[in-house]
Amino acid sequence: MTLFLVGYMGSGKSVIGRRLAEILSYNYIDFDDYIENKEETTITTIFETKGEIYFRKAESNYLNDITSLKESVVSLGGGTPCYGYNMQTLLNAENAKCIYLKAAIPTLSNRLFDEKSKRPLISHIETKDELNEFIGKHIFERAPFYEQAHLSIKTDDLSVQEIVEAILVQLF
Repeated sequence: MTLFLVGYMGSGKSVIGRRLAEILSYNYIDFDDYIENKEETTITTIFETKGEIYFRKAESNYLNDITSLKESVVSLGGGTPCYGYNMQTLLNAENAKCIYLKAAIPTLSNRLFDEKSKRPLISHIETKDELNEFIGKHIFERAPFYEQAHLSIKTDDLSVQEIVEAILVQLF
C-alpha cells in the first residue's frame, strides 16, 4: 500500500511521514524533494524562472509517476491536491490511501511563525494575526480538496507518536 499525506504546510506531513515509513518499513518520499531532484533545481527557482503554471503541470506529471509506487509513504506539498485533477489521481490510485493531517489555524500559525523565513509563501508576513488570516483564507480554499481524503486525522495537541498510532488504527 502507498500512503499519501495531505494537509496545509505545518500540519506535520514530513515528520509524520518519516515516522510512519520507519514503523511500516516503507520507503519515504518528500514530494517537494522528489520534484527538485527531477527538475535539478529548487521549487523556489522553478516558481521564479518558469512560473507557477509550469510548476503545477510538472507537479501533476510527477504525481502520476509516483502513484504506482508500492510500500511508500509520500508527504505531498500543501497545494498538490488542490490543482488540476491531482486529488482524483490520489483517490483513484490503486492500493493507496490518502490521509489528511488536519490542524487548526492557531496550531498551524504557532508552528509556522518562527520558521516563516524558510517558507517562501509566508516569508513576507510580519505578525501572527496576519499569518492567522493568511492561513485561514488558504484553508478555506483548500479544505474542499483535503476533506476528500480517505482518512482525516486531527493533529492538534497530539504527539507524533499519537498521530502515527491514530493513522495505523484507522488503516489496519
